[in-house]
Amino acid sequence: MPLIRLENVTLDFPLVSTKSRKAALQSQSPGTAVGGQLAAAQSGQLRVRALEGLSLSLNPGDRLALIGHNGAGKSTLLRVMAGLYAPTQGQAVVVGRVAPLLNLSFGLDMEATGLDNIFVRGLFLGMSRAEIKEKLNSIAEFSELGEFLDLPMRTYSSGMRARLAFAISTHVDADILLLDEVVATGDAAFFRKASQQLENVASQAKILVLASHSNKVLRGLCNKAVLLEHGRLKAIGAVDEVLEAYKSASV
Repeated sequence: MPLIRLENVTLDFPLVSTKSRKAALQSQSPGTAVGGQLAAAQSGQLRVRALEGLSLSLNPGDRLALIGHNGAGKSTLLRVMAGLYAPTQGQAVVVGRVAPLLNLSFGLDMEATGLDNIFVRGLFLGMSRAEIKEKLNSIAEFSELGEFLDLPMRTYSSGMRARLAFAISTHVDADILLLDEVVATGDAAFFRKASQQLENVASQAKILVLASHSNKVLRGLCNKAVLLEHGRLKAIGAVDEVLEAYKSASV
């Protein structure tokens, strides 16, 4: 059974200690709105604490919204769930096939053709070659790139690259779907098409975790939410309740 269990997860990013960074540490205000927490480790090395003491359990049927200011730890938490970051302290247990739609450019080779990149990114996302071949035509059709798929990706515009990456990512059959503001791509017509595809994929996943600044998207796709502040979990509950808590905290 798919699940996500985070137990007292803390994640530190060490920094090279410099006078300027030490000065930033000394002058940091607890009310700073952006970024994690700057502090000195026991060794004296300066580090950024991106997540601190975070515990959370998700089971099939959970659709979790991640809410918080820029730098609150939303994207970092998604990367912990995806297995891209290992906690400095605590434990992260993730069971099930994960589709991380976090960085649409990751896993793409600019010198390879669009068709080759379907295989490259598909394999990166955990698809088998047989599965990619089975879905190749559907991915190509959804991307609307036509003959450009035979050209190197360095000839693509940023929007074309995003289209292809999105098309590949949303053809993964996943138990757990992790999303980080990935729909804003392409023209208006493709945006509507991508939004519908995203809703279809989200409805099929057993567990969904979504970071977005769009309250409409969060309300439409999620049934619970957490509020993050400087890497700490400040509130958990129904989406509207947590959005209201975030609004009150921001005033």
